[in-house]
This record gives sequence, C-alpha cells and structure tokens, in this order.
Amino acid sequence: MIGVYDSGLGGVSVLRAMHRTLPQHTLLYLADTAYCPYGPLPVEQVQQRAVACAGWLIEQGAAVVVVACNTAASAALELLRETYRVPIVGVEPGVKPAIRATRTGRIGVLATGGTLTGQRFARLVQRFAANVDVLTMPAPALVEQVEAGELDTPHTRTLLHDYLTPLLDHGADTIVLGCTHFHFLAPTIRELVGPAITLIDTSLPVAQRVAHIAAAHNVQPKTGQVHFVTTGDPAQVFAPLRVVWGDVPTLSHIDC
Repeated sequence: MIGVYDSGLGGVSVLRAMHRTLPQHTLLYLADTAYCPYGPLPVEQVQQRAVACAGWLIEQGAAVVVVACNTAASAALELLRETYRVPIVGVEPGVKPAIRATRTGRIGVLATGGTLTGQRFARLVQRFAANVDVLTMPAPALVEQVEAGELDTPHTRTLLHDYLTPLLDHGADTIVLGCTHFHFLAPTIRELVGPAITLIDTSLPVAQRVAHIAAAHNVQPKTGQVHFVTTGDPAQVFAPLRVVWGDVPTLSHIDC
C-alpha cells in the first residue's frame, strides 16, 4: 500500500489526487488529529510526530510514505529519509510554478508559520526566487476552519479576506496555497480574489510524483481501497472528513 499522513485533514487533498492518479492502489491515510495543528508546535515535536506517523504506516505495510503536510515536510523530511528505507515523498509550497505564472514579479504564499519560518522554505526561495518578490502570510486559523469542515462560512470568508488583502494590496498576482488544508478553500478564495489572480495548488504534481516512485519501486495495484485512521476522536473527525472526502467507509482510532 501507499501511506499518507498529515496533522489532520489537509492531506486529504493530496490523497484525492493520488486516488485519481492511482485508482487501483490501496491507500492508507493517517490524520494525526490528536496533535493538530502542527504549526504552533516546536520543531522537535513535529519531528517526533513525523517519525511516529511514518513508522506506524510502514509497520502496516506502506511501501511509500507521503508526508502530505507542508509543516511536517519542512521540519522532518530529511530526518525521515535518514530514518526509514522506504521512499518518502514530501510536499512543499509551489514557489517554482508560481514564479513561472507571475506577471507582476510578485507572488504571495499563504501557509502556516511553521512552514514559512522553516529552512526548507528559505532554501526554496533563495534558490528559485532571486528575481521575484515573495510575500508571505501566515494563516494558521484557516487550518482550524478546515478541520471543522467550515469551508465557506462567514467567519472563514472574513479570515480569508484579512489574510489575502495585504498580499493583493502589495501587487501579488499569484497566490501559493502553501498548506494542504487550503486546497479545500480554493473555490472561496477564487470567488474573493477574482479571475485575474492565479492560484497554485501542488496536489496533482505530488500525486504524479508518487505515481512515478510507485512504478519505479514496483508497488503493485491491489484493491483500490482507501482506509482512514486518526490519532484523535473518530466521532469528532468523521463529519468534517465527509465534507472534504465524501463517503467514508470506516474511520478508526490508532495510537502511535
């Protein structure tokens, strides 16, 4: 199988793209809801959770592990690759496609503080954005809205307006959705910013990368089933999971 984990439900955006790209592969999704959100946590704790979650997925038989969380990938991707022998795929904010898309030379990155202050993001900007202004906006409250299944409520719209306005006022014509949770807010964001603004979401490119790695490592299709587990309370996670995924056959609690 292929294992996917995130601090909560944001990684479901990557999971959906993977399921469409690899419809016959068995997928196991771990929402580390007991520790969500990762953004405010110390880097050391995010790393501990990364090792625990990836380790649990590998124990269940995952031949590839996808870190579908920008904060976790920023803090722990290298550590995971040093710790485990299976291929580890991580997400990162779509700065490179945003640079290709911008017309004004200014891009905005909407993400968690943990991602924006991480060394991986700093290296990404330093390496590729020498001739582009990168405007950043920490937006931690949006994670909580998605975790609650509140994708288009008045409060969510107010938060989005407050986060997006400074980026637009400073001339950003391209907005990077630098947290996997924000994929589910894209329709509302599109309505707020209008058609002239380009939104960058990396869910599909990550899924295509996973497909390439799965083929290279001979990970075979099986049942095409998708399984969900959480470290939190399934009774609380189930309803918002149905909002972002649809019909959920089962959702089980695990400790890791």
